[in-house]
Amino acid sequence: MTAVDDWVADLATAGELTPESVDRIVSLHGERGQRAIEAVGEHRVKEYRDFTVVVGYEDEYIVEAGGCNCADSEYNLDPDDPTQLCWHALAVRIAEAIDEVDHHDMWYSDVRDFL
Repeated sequence: MTAVDDWVADLATAGELTPESVDRIVSLHGERGQRAIEAVGEHRVKEYRDFTVVVGYEDEYIVEAGGCNCADSEYNLDPDDPTQLCWHALAVRIAEAIDEVDHHDMWYSDVRDFL
């Protein structure tokens, strides 16, 4: 079990972000953790039939199977270290653990055509 698995399990048990869980996430993930918590608080984690998407300030990022299509994931993170995650992937884990994912019964590929 990784440190990420630990805080996800604690969040799922608590059902909410607690001051202790926020401290733990931020101490492990730094600014990425803080940005993830903010995204969850602002309801920017969206689940569609085909993808889970995190709405950023400049674009929307697809998180699938724990990975993300953002440049941070591709270039800055060690794929062999399970604790190194971009803030989008962290936001999805947090939102899923505390049931704060915004569900949409539609295909993201259809929504993306309108953007």
